[in-house]
Amino acid sequence: MGSEITIIALVFGFLITAFLYASVGFGGGSSYNALLIIAETDYQLVPKIALCCNLIVVSGGLLRYHQNKLIPWNLALPLVVISVPFAWLGGYTSISKFWFSIVLGLSLLSVGITMLLRLSEVLKTAEWTKTKSGYFYLSMASGGLGFLAGLVGIGGGIFFSPLLHLLKAAPSKNIAAFSSFFILVNSISGLIGQFMKHDDIQVVGQFFEYSWLFIVVLIGGQIGSYLGIKVFQPEIVRRLTAVLVIYVGVRLVLMAIELTVNIS
Repeated sequence: MGSEITIIALVFGFLITAFLYASVGFGGGSSYNALLIIAETDYQLVPKIALCCNLIVVSGGLLRYHQNKLIPWNLALPLVVISVPFAWLGGYTSISKFWFSIVLGLSLLSVGITMLLRLSEVLKTAEWTKTKSGYFYLSMASGGLGFLAGLVGIGGGIFFSPLLHLLKAAPSKNIAAFSSFFILVNSISGLIGQFMKHDDIQVVGQFFEYSWLFIVVLIGGQIGSYLGIKVFQPEIVRRLTAVLVIYVGVRLVLMAIELTVNIS
């Protein structure tokens, strides 16, 4: 698993990641992936660990969102029904470490920049998103983003959230609640695909060696989800999300470039 310094760094990194991402309605899978890769964790284990941490973080947050009646079920249920099989397919699809870093890194860069360009917060839903054509386009996006989420080992909410902001599909805090639900179901689906792709007993055994990280993200996620609902304003939520995803995106792309140089 690595040196004591590496373990301490992972604990601190996962705790902060869970806290920050939970505060904006995400699970943190993208950053967990980056931290695990930096720590030179077995490539086959990375998405599995990240998805499990996703489940833990968003489960607590989702309960709080439900208690505060923030989950837009009329929007969430139809879209996740479509995304779930695609998330499984993405999780089952094999991808090299280089392309994993490139696809995830570029995706996060694009969504982060998009959120920074969003100058006004969503306070009122755009009416066209409630029409049949609106649901059709959102459904197409849900399937595609579900596959992408399963492919790179995250829940997908980090991709869908900026799109929903741009389309004004729901108020900002409802979008954060939707993202938690989207992440939960797609993490389960993607995780099933990941384990079906790598069903080696040794890999499964190594996976449980990292189970202590699950306790860490549970603590960070609970604190973050509480502050995200009770304290943070929509403007802070948007900017915090943008900064996080851009940082992770740049880091992953640089890692992929470094990997290519080393191979050459």
